[in-house]
Amino acid sequence: MDKVYAFLEEKTEKILTDRRRMKESEKRRKKSVKSEALSWLDAFVFAIIAVLLINQYLFQLFVIPSPSMVDTIEVGDRVVVSKMSYGTELYPAGTKIFDSSKHVSRDDIITFYNPEYESKGPLFDILSQVVYMGTLSLVNIDRNADGTPAERLFVKRAAGFGGDSVKFENGDVLIKPAGYGVYIPEDAFRSDNGLSDAPGRLIGQDYYPGLQAFARLYALQEAGISSAPNHLLNDYQTMEDKQYILDSYEFTKEQTLYETLIDPSDMEARSRNARYNAGIYVPHGYALPLGDNRDNSRDGRYFGPVSEDDINGKVLFRFWPVNRIGSLD
Repeated sequence: MDKVYAFLEEKTEKILTDRRRMKESEKRRKKSVKSEALSWLDAFVFAIIAVLLINQYLFQLFVIPSPSMVDTIEVGDRVVVSKMSYGTELYPAGTKIFDSSKHVSRDDIITFYNPEYESKGPLFDILSQVVYMGTLSLVNIDRNADGTPAERLFVKRAAGFGGDSVKFENGDVLIKPAGYGVYIPEDAFRSDNGLSDAPGRLIGQDYYPGLQAFARLYALQEAGISSAPNHLLNDYQTMEDKQYILDSYEFTKEQTLYETLIDPSDMEARSRNARYNAGIYVPHGYALPLGDNRDNSRDGRYFGPVSEDDINGKVLFRFWPVNRIGSLD
């Protein structure tokens, strides 16, 4: 009997010992998995913070959303933007530091905050920028009502500089730099000063008689006048094959001019027309951004010069697609 008790005691101790060993092993395994998960989470959080810091203070990756800079930069191109060229923002769209001696140069390709952007609130604005930067420009949660990505930042060329006066005639740019008495065609100004010849046009001068006739007919319609001169109707016929207005600036300019001819007492129209005739003056500390694709760009023609405080970076080079990697500086 003693032998039986001894045998049972031995077996019981062995079973209990094995169970204890298994429980301790399971605890160690669970602790190891948890430690591994925490380690990965820690590395992930560190990587995100590092990416955000680099994007905010050193370099930011940016995907081109619109055709306004074609052929210099195509839609979908990915570029590297220096965040130190004109000072450093403490936080997205925030106060700049180290900017007293850093200024925009004529012809720089710049990124700046869209003056026509409709804010969804400061918290969302910062959050959307953090997500955009943290995902290396792959995710943009900032959307328009139609679902398209909202353009919080624009990429354009600093074509007008402090002290310049800039006019637009039939889509062509005329520049009167500080100290000059006359306007100079932009092509000649660029050639004389060794600037880029990238800015270009999509449409020719033969497009404008029809566009101007369209604008004048629209002004007559807005004024409630049903009859129109035959020459306007004839010129308008050249617009029949056009699906949309390419040069909306010239359209509005011509419409405003004709409004003053319809009713010379309309002081508001005369004031708008005078602004078009005077052109755009670029104050010192500002730049007039224009797209290289001049006939398909929402730029400084519409919202005017932008302050250097709102210019947050300089485009240095394109890294995607691979077959077009190269400097843009």
